[in-house]
Amino acid sequence: MLDFLAHIQTERGNGARTRNCRLAAIKSFVRFLEHRVPSALDQIRRVLAIPQQRTDSALVLHLDDPQTKALLDAPDPTTHSGTRDRAMFALCIAGGLRVSELVGLRLAEISFEGRYVELRVRGKGRRQRALVLWKQVADVVRAWLAIRGDAPAPELFLNARGEAMTRSGFEHILRKHVTAAAVDCPSLRAKRVSPHVLRHTCAMNTLRATGDIRKVALWLGHSSQNTTEVYLQADPTEKLSAMDTMALPSLRRGTFSPPDQLIAMLNGDDPAAGRQAEPAGRKNSATSRSPASYK
Repeated sequence: MLDFLAHIQTERGNGARTRNCRLAAIKSFVRFLEHRVPSALDQIRRVLAIPQQRTDSALVLHLDDPQTKALLDAPDPTTHSGTRDRAMFALCIAGGLRVSELVGLRLAEISFEGRYVELRVRGKGRRQRALVLWKQVADVVRAWLAIRGDAPAPELFLNARGEAMTRSGFEHILRKHVTAAAVDCPSLRAKRVSPHVLRHTCAMNTLRATGDIRKVALWLGHSSQNTTEVYLQADPTEKLSAMDTMALPSLRRGTFSPPDQLIAMLNGDDPAAGRQAEPAGRKNSATSRSPASYK
């Protein structure tokens, strides 16, 4: 088992996170065997004792407002595929949909309430959540439905063959439009934009708008609020609000009296040289007087 975990990192070039995911899957399997294969109990305990590797906790990647606008403007709304791509990006950024939730969204799970569009999203663990998105998102979804056509697939978004959009297909579309958007927004060139980055962007926008981490968890469909707390680390507004509420104790004010010699030196005078030259001056003045002056 340890040889396999080492093979993942040394020969395949995977990181510690991938290694930990593989180890978690193996531990889940051996727990299944624990009460079914008693003869392997000793080996199972050794596998369960393998520790996870520590990983760096990096800040979540997200798009700022200029980058978001450049990505939404990249698809051509006058074409069939451009209208579809803009609708997909708008739902991901505004609704915080996972890529699996986006490609699995069906026509029957979308309804329009006046100017708004309502989604019934099927999330992880068979958890469902309802989202109501504003007029701009409803407009781009209506534009796509107007040209979608009568395809037999029940999913909302279709590929070029008229079949349901796949995860890999959406990732390819996203990479293509990120490259196009980088022409007008050069900061996108140095950023790796994955489908989950769009979900992070929605989370950061919601947190800045509401200031409530619980609302972000409800919007994203997190089962535990601990998962959502990662966005607090990347949002500086929470730190700034904490600084506004805290006050440091007042410090005693001090006074500074510059020494006279320092002031004289800065003015170009040399008080030490003056004191040394003064006796010599008096001596020279006394010796220069003529004897007649003593009479």
